[in-house]
Amino acid sequence: MNLYANAKVLITGGLGFIGSNLARALVAHGAEVTLADSLIPQYGGNPFNIEGIRDKVTVNVCDVRDPFAMSYLLKDKDFLFNLAGQTSHMDSMTDPQTDLEINAAAQLSILEACRKVNPGIKIIFASTRQLYGKPDYLPVDEKHPIRPVDVNGINKLAGEWYHLLYNNVYGIRACALRLTNTYGPSMRVKDARQTFLGIWVRLLLEGKPFKIFGDGLQLRDFNYVDDCVEALLLAGASDVANGKIYNLGSKEVVGLKVLAEMMVDLGYGGAFELIPFPPERKAIDIGDYYSDFSLITKELGWQPKIGLREGLQRTMAYYQANRSHYWDEAA
Repeated sequence: MNLYANAKVLITGGLGFIGSNLARALVAHGAEVTLADSLIPQYGGNPFNIEGIRDKVTVNVCDVRDPFAMSYLLKDKDFLFNLAGQTSHMDSMTDPQTDLEINAAAQLSILEACRKVNPGIKIIFASTRQLYGKPDYLPVDEKHPIRPVDVNGINKLAGEWYHLLYNNVYGIRACALRLTNTYGPSMRVKDARQTFLGIWVRLLLEGKPFKIFGDGLQLRDFNYVDDCVEALLLAGASDVANGKIYNLGSKEVVGLKVLAEMMVDLGYGGAFELIPFPPERKAIDIGDYYSDFSLITKELGWQPKIGLREGLQRTMAYYQANRSHYWDEAA
């Protein structure tokens, strides 16, 4: 990772969950880090996320949909970690145009800016396992058919493929990581817009029951944010990754009811209840999902290191200590 020492790095969505954790790692590696974030309330950016490194990074409050701002910020950068996005599956269905603008059109605009002002940059794009849709087989590898079940998945797929196209046609080094249920400190917990685990954390700490849709037997895999950050850094540091798509994932596969029991068992109180799927959620539910991440292990040497119970304990402890910075308990 010495490649990042003194490197000029731009992180879009840099005040968000994964972006801020990535910024901490890059600062530790000696990089010169610029964070671009719109700070639009529903998208998860939070200035507290960079507490402790605030004086070691440059923050630019701007929107990835602003082509002039992005061209300016990209001009002299060695790396772009392109993490900004609209992440809510439900929001993508109720406001598809905004999802299109952020997750597809803005991505094309960013790549055009790179082509014009900085074709030597290396880009790492945060994609999602959601674009596979309901799996034909498990674990899901990168050869699985693409069948998004919501607008968010379609637009993220377009954004991902724009990156690969610009890699293949214009030689702008780019790759994509398909993330799966990333969790940990700094994730959005005031609601379920980023991950359902976020609202579970909040309700547990408030001593309120949280809800599981369906029978709770749905299988999922999870990555603690430190493991996700390591994957991003490895992809950025390796030209083997150029033009590639990699799944992230975990060997720990768990049903949602078992996950809920694990969280309650951590000792923060709380409880959960099983409720029927609301129709609008049932329509986009993918059933069981977990990834085959053997390709990134083989090519880049990545494997998750933080076990689920340990990661959940770290997460709960973080929000217990910092809850006032992440939600208004009177709301």
